[in-house]
Amino acid sequence: MLLLALGALLLLFCSLDVWYFLRGAQVFIQAWFQPRIRDILAEQSIEGMVLPHDLDYLGHMNNSRYLRECDFARFHHYMRNGLFMASRKLGAKLVVGASTIRYRRSLVFREAFEIRTKVLGWDEKAFYLEQRFVSKKDGFVSAIMLCRQNVVHCSPETIIEFICKKKIECPEFPEDLKHWMNFIAASSQALRAESGLEGKNK
Repeated sequence: MLLLALGALLLLFCSLDVWYFLRGAQVFIQAWFQPRIRDILAEQSIEGMVLPHDLDYLGHMNNSRYLRECDFARFHHYMRNGLFMASRKLGAKLVVGASTIRYRRSLVFREAFEIRTKVLGWDEKAFYLEQRFVSKKDGFVSAIMLCRQNVVHCSPETIIEFICKKKIECPEFPEDLKHWMNFIAASSQALRAESGLEGKNK
């Protein structure tokens, strides 16, 4: 019976990314029991630590893990500020349309960090967020990411009005975000031209 249980457990770990679902469950429970954040634009943070399954061959946190941790941090952020439940009630879906991350210093084994997430603004199709990996050792920003969170079957303004019960003015975009948005637009235009879709929407 023990061998059967071990075999089933091994099969489960080989077939599914079990740590992903465990981490997701942890973030969901943590956010569920934390107080609600009423300010849509407020920065929120979630803590983490570099564990053995996060490491690459050099003993640093693997580049792909940063992106995955950002996913969890955004989910935590949306749970606490109401964006997640509001989008579900409105039949909307939040999907990543673009992201850019800049690595400044490696996070190493057992190094504690926090991810600070905030909404920078929105347009008619997407929310724009900034996420920072901040080492708890010395406060250094180890990595910074910009993310475009597309809203499908709804609009960001509709979701925000649903949460806040009033219209909220979008803040002015920071200069680096404006440059990044221009890059996305130029990339989309080039890809449409390659495919012969210049006259069609993205």
